[in-house]
Amino acid sequence: MKRSWLVVLGLVALAGSAPPAEQTVSYKSGEENASGLLVAPEGKGPFPAVVVIQEWWGLNAWIKDQARALAKEGYVALAVDLYRGKLTANPDEAHQLMMGLPPDRAMRDLRAAYTYLQGRADVKKARVGAIGWCLGGRYTLALAVEEPSLAAAVAYYGAPPTDESAIAKIEAPVLGNFGGEDKGPAPDQVRSFEAAMTKAGKSADIKIYEGAPHAFANVNNPWGGYREAAARDAWARTTAFFAKHLKR
Repeated sequence: MKRSWLVVLGLVALAGSAPPAEQTVSYKSGEENASGLLVAPEGKGPFPAVVVIQEWWGLNAWIKDQARALAKEGYVALAVDLYRGKLTANPDEAHQLMMGLPPDRAMRDLRAAYTYLQGRADVKKARVGAIGWCLGGRYTLALAVEEPSLAAAVAYYGAPPTDESAIAKIEAPVLGNFGGEDKGPAPDQVRSFEAAMTKAGKSADIKIYEGAPHAFANVNNPWGGYREAAARDAWARTTAFFAKHLKR
């Protein structure tokens, strides 16, 4: 009998530790179809949600892992495939893919992802945020400009907008995690953005990590730029920020 109870308890423990459900989803982006990896927490919800935006490599394993990590925090996470199935681990190819990405199509796909999440029964319509790294950090801030109802935006080392009229359109609170040794965007660019946000009366929580280069949060950084302490702190800031703005 004791052994039977232990088996039951073990099954309960396994069920409680089950990974979030995930699937590839497709949705309309204008006259075209866009897609991405959707990862949802256990339960019926509704949950807050996050649009997850890739680096210049494409929708690779690391970005998918970030979506899974957000789902474990209680968010429906949609990692958008901006390159429409293409990805690489080669920096030269990544640069070509990034330069070949039509900005209007990328924004259309991201806005469509935002609308798709809002339309899901398991998502709280008014609690949808966005997060991105590098290329994705830039597009996260661009999405905040274009979608005034976005509930929160987290940008990791993505080039921020400089136009005052664009900054004036941002309504979402912004969290920024940047590297002190980054060349693009450089710390001066980041501080200028922070100053412009403050001048415009916007909410911006910006942190520049001393000694951290570009892509410091990615353990797979091919240039050896991963900084564990900075990555952990930035993630802690991210989860606390989303909890404050998306779970309230």
